[in-house]
Amino acid sequence: FSLKELHGIFPWLVESIFGSLDGIIVGWNLRCLQGRTNPSEYSVALDFLDPSGPMMKLVYKLQAEEYRYDFPVSYLPGPVKASIQEQVLPECSLYHNKVQFPSSGGLGLNLALNPFEYYMFYFAISLITQKNSPVTHHVSPSNSAYFILVDTYLKCFLPTEGTVLPPLSSNPGGAIPSPTPRSPAVPFSSYGMHHTSLLKRHIAHQPSVNADPASQEIWRSETLLQIFVEMWLHHYSLEMYQKMQSPHVKLEVLHYRLSISSKHHGSPAQSSYQALHAYQESFKPTEEHVLVVRLLVKHLHAFSNSLKPEPLSPSAHSHTASPLEEFKRVVIPRFVQEKLYIFLQHCFGHWPLDASFRAVLEMWLSYLQPWRYAPEKPPQSAEPLPRSVSEKWAAFIQENLLMYTKLFVGFLNRALRTDLVSPKNALMVFRVAKVFAQPNLAEMILKGEQLFLEPELVIPHRQHRLFMSPTLGGSFLSSRSPAVTDASFKVKSHVYSLEGQDFQYKQMFGTEVRNLVLKLAQLICQAQQTAKSISDHSAETMATQSFFSWFRFTPSDTNGSYTGNDLDEIGQDSIKKTDEYLEKALEYLCQIFKLSEAQLTQMMMKCGTAQDENGKKQLPDCIQSEDGLILTPLGRYQIINGLRRFEVHYQGDTELQPIRSYENATLVRLLFRLSSLLNDRFAEQIEVLCSREDFIGRLCRYHLTNPHLVQKIRYSPVVKDRTSQNWGPRISLRFLASYRTLISLLVIYFLASWFYIGPVGCTFIILIGYFLYAVIMTFFFEGWKPHEH
Repeated sequence: FSLKELHGIFPWLVESIFGSLDGIIVGWNLRCLQGRTNPSEYSVALDFLDPSGPMMKLVYKLQAEEYRYDFPVSYLPGPVKASIQEQVLPECSLYHNKVQFPSSGGLGLNLALNPFEYYMFYFAISLITQKNSPVTHHVSPSNSAYFILVDTYLKCFLPTEGTVLPPLSSNPGGAIPSPTPRSPAVPFSSYGMHHTSLLKRHIAHQPSVNADPASQEIWRSETLLQIFVEMWLHHYSLEMYQKMQSPHVKLEVLHYRLSISSKHHGSPAQSSYQALHAYQESFKPTEEHVLVVRLLVKHLHAFSNSLKPEPLSPSAHSHTASPLEEFKRVVIPRFVQEKLYIFLQHCFGHWPLDASFRAVLEMWLSYLQPWRYAPEKPPQSAEPLPRSVSEKWAAFIQENLLMYTKLFVGFLNRALRTDLVSPKNALMVFRVAKVFAQPNLAEMILKGEQLFLEPELVIPHRQHRLFMSPTLGGSFLSSRSPAVTDASFKVKSHVYSLEGQDFQYKQMFGTEVRNLVLKLAQLICQAQQTAKSISDHSAETMATQSFFSWFRFTPSDTNGSYTGNDLDEIGQDSIKKTDEYLEKALEYLCQIFKLSEAQLTQMMMKCGTAQDENGKKQLPDCIQSEDGLILTPLGRYQIINGLRRFEVHYQGDTELQPIRSYENATLVRLLFRLSSLLNDRFAEQIEVLCSREDFIGRLCRYHLTNPHLVQKIRYSPVVKDRTSQNWGPRISLRFLASYRTLISLLVIYFLASWFYIGPVGCTFIILIGYFLYAVIMTFFFEGWKPHEH
């Protein structure tokens, strides 16, 4: 096709592949396309969308002619959309010189994007817009075509080895120019001191553009990363955004908003109330979204750690460092750190308290451990020992202090509200404790806190200087600002740029957080004992349940004395794993916060004092008052999560209790009438039999009376109804209404018919068997609290 025809086809083709922005057109549904279920379509899609495939060749072909395509501003993330609609330009250079107002009669603002930007915008935003795509089978996000393509694009445009490959174009000798700036259609204010593009700065220092292909094509790397970060991480409320801005930027924005008039295209500016709701979009990231962000974080660590060692001479560095190398140096602090921190804060505060939080947790832990993606390999040893964190990572830890400390406190608050008896929740606590217990890591975090808490020294060149993040102009490579060597100032700059100048820092190794850790340790001890009681209960149940006990005629437990949790269904192996996870987590927490053995012993003793008389389950935490036991907040937490409970037993007449699910309702009512008729007719004879002192009396007392119930009614002033006379010795036939009893009788009759025994003989055998059973039970258990047994 000619370029003119390709120009018209390109937007339709992109929408056909990635779906429409409103989610109505699903497109190729790359997020659900897997090689295991659709191998042919999977391979064709990956080949077609590969960085060297036909689709990217089309992008580069259109890029050479400088075509532009409109992307609606209304589908951008909430903060960006609201600020552009208020005519305040975002700080990201991705949006500069691209905002276009509609022609007469048009609707909404648009971004004028070049083909590469347009393609990557659609590719990145399809992860957010295509949430309700039809899924006919279980899909593993990490095996989908979309996940593989993200990994492929990152490896191609952010290579850890070598340089970015030049684009494949129809003209091998010609170079694809970087996008040229366009004059804005309307003057915009800026809500941040945006940095210039790395590309423009490096080309200005290059004697020849063609001398270094990376300096010509680094704009693709920068554009790709900016699009991914903006589409996947730029979602937060207006208050969170304003908190991050320096005071002079807030003043600039306020002044501009006050001076804005309604003359621009006849549309008045939004009111502050409308702007507030425009920023506060409803953002609910999915597990797949978090997994893709984790892939981005892991690759950026590998990309940043592939930086070549700096030369000894600073002057030599300025002349020999390639643009890609300098891009590696600033890629995390400038492009990712701020938005990832806010994204993690949002997830920690809004993610459900279930096992799916594991995806967020692993993404956070991946960011905290850049040394895992460093090129050097740990030495091989016979025993895998914990690898000590090198001192060279101290600068990273200090410049990301809030990622370690504040988010750790956020995790503690989540862990205190979860059921640690669940093996998945226990595993998450174990993972966090294991990461923070790495040798030398806690010491470096403590050192970073000490640097932040140091009093600010008044230095002449800093007197009027503001704390700014790299995205607000404080680039670590900016030649316009003097080099900052004070580590304390770097830590303060990091904290205040992310949380604002009035932020009250909560020390990770302070008293308040230490008390939270002690509470978590106490919950771990309680969860260990609960898991042990569940394990013991399961073992006893398996030991007591036999084939013949299933056919017993005694009434079942009508109180439902055990509730249990998911460990009952998983098995003994998972109970053992839970105990191991909790034990190791407690050990790691003691290493991190220097907890003594005396404190642990005291907590274990406190956990063991509330056991019930059977010694298997504990009562909820409560305090004694004049009105009886009152639950504490910890006790309410224990009841809600199923860790402990009060033993509530039915204490009324067993004949009058509600019909159970394992009983036949019609038989219960009929047998109650029959037993009531027999008790009314033979009440005196039953009393006489139960008063005898021989074996017959013992037999009748065991099977026809409930000693605890009789004593309770005898001294109770409440029960005075007409049924109170039936609380003495009586005949009860309700057990015959149990489905287990009915099935047992049917099996016996079936076996009897097999041996040619008639119904009369079978009934006689059953009566003889029941009589022998009654005699044995009377002989062994009469007088030994038989009904509790």
